[in-house]
Amino acid sequence: MIVSIYRAKAKPGAYLYLPKTSKPEQLPSELLAVLGRLEHVFSFLLTPERQLQRADSQEVLKYLQTQGYYLQMPPAKDPDAWDPKQVPDAN
Repeated sequence: MIVSIYRAKAKPGAYLYLPKTSKPEQLPSELLAVLGRLEHVFSFLLTPERQLQRADSQEVLKYLQTQGYYLQMPPAKDPDAWDPKQVPDAN
């Protein structure tokens, strides 16, 4: 399946996968309101064997066939990860 990927401007790190033949305007208005403006990033051939960086290609294909889109959200922040802004001031 040829897939188009869109970057969600209102949700940094969120990407929307759509079949190439679909248009973002066809999605539920509630979803579009949350994502904000969508910017087309690129299109490619997605097969079950294709390795994706942050998603399982078979799961993406399943969602594209059943609900018409796949939403990839940014990875959840690790609560145990070190954050320099959380270090108390030594003064």
